[in-house]
Amino acid sequence: MIDQLTIDRIMEAARIEDVVAEFVTLKKKGINFVGLCPFHSDKTPSFYVSPSKNICKCFACGEGGSAVHFIMKHEQLSYYEALRYLAKKYNIEIQEKELTEEQKNAYNERESLFILNEYARTYFINTLHQHSEGKTVGLSYFRERGFRDDIIKKFQLGYSLEQRDALTQDALKSGFNKDYLVRTGLTIEGDNYMVDRFRGRVMFPVHTLSGKVVAFGGRILKKAENTGKYVNSPESDIYHKSDQLYGIYFAKQAISKADCCFLVEGYTDVISMHQAGIENVVSSSGTALTLGQIKLIHRFTPNITVIYDGDAAGIKAALRGIDLLLEDGMNIKVVLLPNGEDPDSFSQKQNAESFTGYIRQHEVDFIRFKTQLLLDDAGEDPIKRASLISDIVNSISIIPDGIIRSVYTRDCSVLLGVDERVLINEINKKRLAYLEKEGQKQPQQNNMPPMEDDYPPLNIPEEFQPQILPKSPFDKFELAILYYVVRFGALQMIQREPEDGEEPHEDITVLEYIKFDLERDGLWFQNTLYKEILDEAISMMADQNFVPARYFLAHPKQEISRLTANLLEDRYELSKVHTKQYGDVKKEETPMAEEKHLETSVPRVLTELKDAFISYQMKTIKEKMKHAQKAGDFDGSVVLMQQLKELDGIKKTLAKVLGERVILRY
Repeated sequence: MIDQLTIDRIMEAARIEDVVAEFVTLKKKGINFVGLCPFHSDKTPSFYVSPSKNICKCFACGEGGSAVHFIMKHEQLSYYEALRYLAKKYNIEIQEKELTEEQKNAYNERESLFILNEYARTYFINTLHQHSEGKTVGLSYFRERGFRDDIIKKFQLGYSLEQRDALTQDALKSGFNKDYLVRTGLTIEGDNYMVDRFRGRVMFPVHTLSGKVVAFGGRILKKAENTGKYVNSPESDIYHKSDQLYGIYFAKQAISKADCCFLVEGYTDVISMHQAGIENVVSSSGTALTLGQIKLIHRFTPNITVIYDGDAAGIKAALRGIDLLLEDGMNIKVVLLPNGEDPDSFSQKQNAESFTGYIRQHEVDFIRFKTQLLLDDAGEDPIKRASLISDIVNSISIIPDGIIRSVYTRDCSVLLGVDERVLINEINKKRLAYLEKEGQKQPQQNNMPPMEDDYPPLNIPEEFQPQILPKSPFDKFELAILYYVVRFGALQMIQREPEDGEEPHEDITVLEYIKFDLERDGLWFQNTLYKEILDEAISMMADQNFVPARYFLAHPKQEISRLTANLLEDRYELSKVHTKQYGDVKKEETPMAEEKHLETSVPRVLTELKDAFISYQMKTIKEKMKHAQKAGDFDGSVVLMQQLKELDGIKKTLAKVLGERVILRY
């Protein structure tokens, strides 16, 4: 397990804008950055990154937190996996502390699957370069395809031996779990036998955005009956094919820089284009695009160019996936390569300049391309032409931008020879039906709030942040106290110098004061999450290096980290009463103003909790009095009345402190 000092070093080094920028294209907006949220289908940038607070937040779906929790969510890693990821990124040496036997037994299964895949990748690479069969068969094949050694190394290409269980036996001898071999798809288990899935194939590892190996593709080199040319890893706990794109790890920076992504069909297409110097390219691995894959591309650019090899049947089969790109608001162009060429063969004859020159010269807007393709197929057949028009209308109707829909409608009216008003009418019908269908499929997404400042406040829907919404009469008061614990807990209560004749200020922190005050009056938090945070903060008081905000942002529990991120947002402003006390305070100066007035604001929020507690007690006693009176319990009513008067006195005292006028009715 990673020790706390190492965690602190990682949290200090990890800059949220650097971490998020690896996965999301960010644009500067005031003092913050904004981009498309990677955690929901975001078409309008709603994901804010605050360098000053070192946190991120989506103001549509509510996801966010520290750099650690961004990586946890995005890469589906455990807390300690995410810390290791960041430690590697920032070259921080990890200091371990010994795990208990229970912790060892509970070691994350997902991490074990990733570790096994990393082992298999290394095994295949070593077999390719060091084993006689690997060099003779596998390495020779790659070199015959024209791949340079540096490209073979970059893409971590490998080879799986013809022996039916070579990898399986080696993995078992190395101590790997048989169940994990089967679950990753590296091994196929039958009745009393285990065989390698990829035997006799050259290997292509599939990487996540962060470079972790989630799957493999294997190409057979010998002619064989009843087997496909390519075999791919099956779906697993860590691999979902619909959410992965081959080459995205190697292409993400180039895509962002070029503001364009080339989409090709196969592994070797991607590799050959990289070798030619064109790196902003990914592959859907021979299948139609999925929403998950489109979302992956859209994080880096809205512009995509699909490269086809000229096979008409293949192009028509791929059109369905392209419509999903339109639906996601992407700008799509299509390029047809010369007859007999595919991206692999064509790029090997070109350099980056000549290849991109061909693209610029021959790329066509997708709607126009699709219209012309289907027109050529329909000829003069009226039934086919009617079907074509309906198909084009469908494609235009799902485009989210109204202006773009209008431009396409006008262009297609000319291409199809159909009155523009007829097309508009049909598109509007389809659009309405589409919106109604989408509205039934998923909950309405919140509109973005007015951008009053660079990091705007927003009431997050309950389904995203249930833990910060009031659950009891005391929740909002306890949350207000936690605000001061998280933001100012390690600071001294009094931030000003003693005035003339004033005694030196007592050396006490905000957290120490809160602990003392609550214990003195016998009060404690009712909300279990809030209580857990306060208890943990108090347990850390003796640590001179304890900084509550940093500590809780990096907390292993996501609900604690997320709540901390919310408390660090600039949406908690001074109350009207506080503003009266401090005078007019500009919004951007509020945090500094609060530091100066901790000696009054902290006691006040504690008093507000006590006032809420007394009010609740009084309400409870009034209910008991009603029951006692109905039951004719005179003595009980007298006792309850006396208790109510005592609470009334306390309530009035608290009211004076809070500056409220309180009218009590019995």
